[in-house]
Amino acid sequence: MIEIRHLKKNFGTLTVLKDVNAVIRKGEIVSIIGPSGTGKSTLLRCLNLLEYPDAGEILVNGVPLLAPHTDIPAIRRKMGMVFQHFNLFPHLTVLENITIAPRKLLRRSAAEAKKKALELLKTVGLENKAFALPSELSGGQQQRIAIARALAMEPEIILFDEPTSALDPTMVDEVLSVISELAKTGITMIIVTHEMRFARNVSSRVFFMEEGCVYEEGTPQQIFESPKRPKTIAFIKRIDMEYFALAREDFDEVHIRSRARALADRHHLSEEQREKFRGVFISTLRDVVFPVTEKIDLYMGVSKTNGMLGFAAIWDGKTADPFTRVPEVTRYILENSRSATFSYTEDGRPEVKVLFDRQS
Repeated sequence: MIEIRHLKKNFGTLTVLKDVNAVIRKGEIVSIIGPSGTGKSTLLRCLNLLEYPDAGEILVNGVPLLAPHTDIPAIRRKMGMVFQHFNLFPHLTVLENITIAPRKLLRRSAAEAKKKALELLKTVGLENKAFALPSELSGGQQQRIAIARALAMEPEIILFDEPTSALDPTMVDEVLSVISELAKTGITMIIVTHEMRFARNVSSRVFFMEEGCVYEEGTPQQIFESPKRPKTIAFIKRIDMEYFALAREDFDEVHIRSRARALADRHHLSEEQREKFRGVFISTLRDVVFPVTEKIDLYMGVSKTNGMLGFAAIWDGKTADPFTRVPEVTRYILENSRSATFSYTEDGRPEVKVLFDRQS
């Protein structure tokens, strides 16, 4: 359905896309992942010529998009796009936002466009918001309306440009749920996303972008479980685990709390769960670990063995079980987490590990 050949894009002296080559087949769900600034959104915007490439080719259903006489509006009508920031018309109702393009571009009658819009609103769970203005909706609801608006044009392809990046973490799941249901319909979708669990679950293929190109591609299992190339491996490891070294003498509780909050946000914990995670996290470091060591290596992330959220503090030397030194704190930690253990790593270093069941 889409073929990209040697695509290049510069912004002044900055080269964003160096040499992108890819083939996307009809009905595929392709997620594009990678560090910020590697050209993911630029690639998406080049596919419908919101950004014009400096070199290369894009073919859509065999039609060369960059050829002089190609009917670009006709191609765009078959290629919907959902933006980061919704881009709804603020002065129009939800119903008017969804019906305006089908009426003006597809020449649908008002009655026909309204009927289709109401069906789509039901699909995204917002049939009771037809006459609301965008300002009366939450960010998640606005993004679901933006998805309905894209679907109203009956596209063959939908491009999603980080559709959850502008949302509060509590609203992310409602949008991802709608996209996941949409993926079952057979429509071709290309999704730029930082939601790795979503990309893994919904995609038929994953593109990892780095160095201005598709650095590695494969099935979700291949990319997330057994990536081949060094930068993909480093990126995937960084998703699963966050590491930093800490010293007792410069223990910055505010900074530590912010890192813990970022991890909890990334895994969509509720406010109650986040408070519990941060409280146990600080108590473990301050009252259990630092009294027995000066410096630690701290790891936060997801356990590969059981999928639980947690953290581990590892240090050098030998020590007795530090949990036995502070029974009241130990009781608090155990009451507010799934498990808290003291053991030794394979290379003989002491380790305190605390795990949380994300559903509890």
